[in-house]
Amino acid sequence: MAAPTASAGALPGAGGTLVMTLLGVGAMASPRYAPAGLLVVCGGHRVALDGGPGAEPAGRLDAWLVTDDRSELRAALRRLAAESGLEPVVGPWRSPVVRIEPHPVVHTSHPTVGYLVESAAGRVAWAPEFWTFPAWAAGVDLMFAEAAGWDRPIRFAGGVGGHAPVSQVAADAQRAGVRRLVLAHVGRPTIRAVDAGARPSYGELGEEGRRYVVRRRTQEG
Repeated sequence: MAAPTASAGALPGAGGTLVMTLLGVGAMASPRYAPAGLLVVCGGHRVALDGGPGAEPAGRLDAWLVTDDRSELRAALRRLAAESGLEPVVGPWRSPVVRIEPHPVVHTSHPTVGYLVESAAGRVAWAPEFWTFPAWAAGVDLMFAEAAGWDRPIRFAGGVGGHAPVSQVAADAQRAGVRRLVLAHVGRPTIRAVDAGARPSYGELGEEGRRYVVRRRTQEG
């Protein structure tokens, strides 16, 4: 990883337009989508977040960060990252124009994280899996969020967490002041609901390969 150069206080320096490309929007073993993943591009820097087979970024990368270093995809991610001379890790990445910081999420029996991406243009949250809405995502310009379940939570065996449903994620994101919500970890219940014509009360379904641009005071997709 690059050595930290941005301060822990103010957002990184001038410019800093954030271009986020969804590499995949699928939950584990999705019958339709590649694994949820994001490519962050800012000021010539390129960082991958999660992804996996079918959701790997093309071209040079500065880092490959993951939200769960014990996930079922860890072996595949190590192989893919090695092709770019990298190792997939949970941790921060910083440059003079962009800062990517891990923040904890409540999800399963071992520690997992989401990421807050910050530049002078704005703030983006990558939180593809969680049981409870992460408070650190409040007020972000753009959030990529959990969508494994639709109207009911998916609880893990033994009461060790799980996946919040889209109905709850949408309500929590709107209440938390998230300006734009993109559902980016789509599971079978959500696929069935959307195929039947349902739509989230707030936010939108992510599209694989789509770019989401955050500039000062504006967003485009």
